[in-house]
Amino acid sequence: MLAKVTSCAVVGLEGALVDVEVDISPGLPSFTIVGLPDKAVQEARERVRSAIRNSNYKFPTRRITVNLAPADLKKEGPAYDLPIAIGILISSQQLYADADLSHSIFLGELSLDGKLRHTHGILPMVALAKDKDLSSVFVPSDDVKEASLIRGMHIFPVESLAQLVTHLHGEIGIPEYHSETNWQQEIRHDYVFDLTYVKGQEHAKRALEIAAAGRHNILMIGPPGSGKTMLARSLPSILPRLTMEEAIEVTKIYSVSGLLPQDTPIIVERPFRSPHYTISHAGLVGGGQWPRPGEISLSHHGVLFLDEFPEFGHASLESLRQPMEDRTVTVSRVQGSVTFPASFMLASAMNPCPCGYYGDPFKECKCSAGEISRYHKKISGPLLDRIDLFIDVPHIDYEKLTEDKPAEASEKVRGRVKAAHEIQLGRFQGTELYCNADMTPKEVKEFCIVESASQNLLRAAMKQLHLTARSFHRILKLSRTIADLEGSDIIKAYHVAEALQYRRKEFM
Repeated sequence: MLAKVTSCAVVGLEGALVDVEVDISPGLPSFTIVGLPDKAVQEARERVRSAIRNSNYKFPTRRITVNLAPADLKKEGPAYDLPIAIGILISSQQLYADADLSHSIFLGELSLDGKLRHTHGILPMVALAKDKDLSSVFVPSDDVKEASLIRGMHIFPVESLAQLVTHLHGEIGIPEYHSETNWQQEIRHDYVFDLTYVKGQEHAKRALEIAAAGRHNILMIGPPGSGKTMLARSLPSILPRLTMEEAIEVTKIYSVSGLLPQDTPIIVERPFRSPHYTISHAGLVGGGQWPRPGEISLSHHGVLFLDEFPEFGHASLESLRQPMEDRTVTVSRVQGSVTFPASFMLASAMNPCPCGYYGDPFKECKCSAGEISRYHKKISGPLLDRIDLFIDVPHIDYEKLTEDKPAEASEKVRGRVKAAHEIQLGRFQGTELYCNADMTPKEVKEFCIVESASQNLLRAAMKQLHLTARSFHRILKLSRTIADLEGSDIIKAYHVAEALQYRRKEFM
C-alpha cells in the first residue's frame, strides 16, 4: 500500500514542500530512502525502526521504499523522521487516519523511544506551510512556541509518536496550541554595556548616535584601551527595538543555523556579532557544502563588530563590499545558489599602527613608516569608501575616568535615535528602503535637499578632498541623518560640515 505524508525542506531561509511517499511491497526485508537524502536523513532508518517498535507498533519486515519528492532537491536534517514513521504506519495499515492529512504537515526528529526532540528550522517551514494553504502543523512540543509565531495556523504540539497516532485515530486528541504571549513584552530593557559607563569620548558617542540613527557604517581608530570595544558593544543599547516583522526575520536565520535556544522561541533583541579575526571566509560570509548563514547574516537588522579590522583576511574583508551595498549575500555552489539577508550595520575598530601607539602623547610608537603604511593598506580603498564615519578614539585622561558626573544614558540617546528613525520610516513609506543608509542615488536626489550655503561647502569638499561619487552620496546621506536628528527638513551648512569631519583621515 502506498502512503503519502507532507513535510518540508529548508533551502537557505526559504522552505520547500516535500512529499514523503512510502511504499511497502513483498520481498526481502529492506529499508531504502531515496530523493537526495543526506547522512542525517539516511540514519532516520534506524531511528524510525526503533521508535515504531518502542511505541508498541509493528515494524514491517518487508521491502520498504521511502521517496522524498521532489527528487532533485537535497534533503538534510532529522525533520523527516516523523513523516516517515507516519507514512510507514499508514502503509502497513496500522494507522487509519480519521482526518484528511493532505492539508497537514509533519515535522520532527524521533528519539529511539518514540519521543520527539527539538528540531532546527521550524519557523521557516511553518511559514511555508501557511503560504501553501496548509492548515495544520504537527511539531515537537519543544518547538510549539516557535511555530506559533506564524499566525493563522493550527499548531499541534506532539510529545511522542504514540500520542500522535492516538490523535490521528480520533481517540485522544492533541489540544491545539494557542499562544497568548506578546513577544514584544519579552524585550529586556537592561544592557550590560551602556553609554553611561563610558567616560569621556563625547565625540565618539555623538558619532555612534548618528551611525545608529541612519544605520551608517563606522570605523573607530585609537590606541589599545581607549574604549573602542566598549563603545561598539554599547551600540545595541541605543538602537530602536526590533519590530515583530524584523524579529521573525532574525529568528528564521537563527533557527536555520541551529543557534536558536530551545527556551527562546523568538529573538527579541537586535543581534550583535563580534567574530574573531581568524574566522574563515565561509564563517563570515556564509557557505559550506550545505550553505549556512555566516556572521553577516547572523547580524541581520543588528550590528557586525569587527575588532582588529586590518587583521581579518583580505578576501573576507573584500567580500563585505557587495553585501554592504545590496543588503543581501549570495552563496553560489555547483548545485545552485542561495541568497541570505545581510542588512547589517558595520562597526569596526583598529589601532593606528601595528604597535598601537602612533600619535599617542604618552607612549612612543616603535613602528617604521613602512610598517604603518603596510598595516593600513590591508584595508582597501573601495572598502573604506563604504564606511561613513571615521572616528578618533584617543587616550582617556585620569580626570575624565574619575569624575563623578554621570554620562548620558543610552536610553536617552535611544529616544533621539528612535525619533530620527521614525522620520525615515515616514519618508520611505511605500518603498523597500528602511533607513538613510539604504538610499540609492535616486532617493538621494529626491530627499537630500541642501541649502545654497551647503552646496558651496560640498563643492569645495569635492575639490579639496578628491571625493568619489560614492563618497559624495554618502556625505549627503550622513548629512540627511544629522538633519533628521535635529528634525530639519533642509540639510544646512553645519549639517554638511559635521558630516565632512567624519571623513577618512590623511594617513588612511
